[in-house]
Amino acid sequence: MKRIDLFLSERELNRVCKAITAAGAKGYSVMRHVTGMGPSGEISEGMDFSGLGANAHVIVFVEDGVLAAVSKALKPLLKRYGGVGFVSSAEPL
Repeated sequence: MKRIDLFLSERELNRVCKAITAAGAKGYSVMRHVTGMGPSGEISEGMDFSGLGANAHVIVFVEDGVLAAVSKALKPLLKRYGGVGFVSSAEPL
């Protein structure tokens, strides 16, 4: 099983979640208003009424056979709209 961690603008969250589902993942978790420090500087919460400027963290667990389809769906979105993604191995407890 693989774990995919995505950090992206909240503006693109709906588009990314649709791509994850369409690629065959059975689910995902979303944490909004992610703050911290990145290569381009500090990442702060966006304006509450618009969500602009805020980041989100999306976690997806997929079987190894689904990873390629999810990656193929996400890479063009991350490249076009910005964001990063990381894949790691995961084992259920």
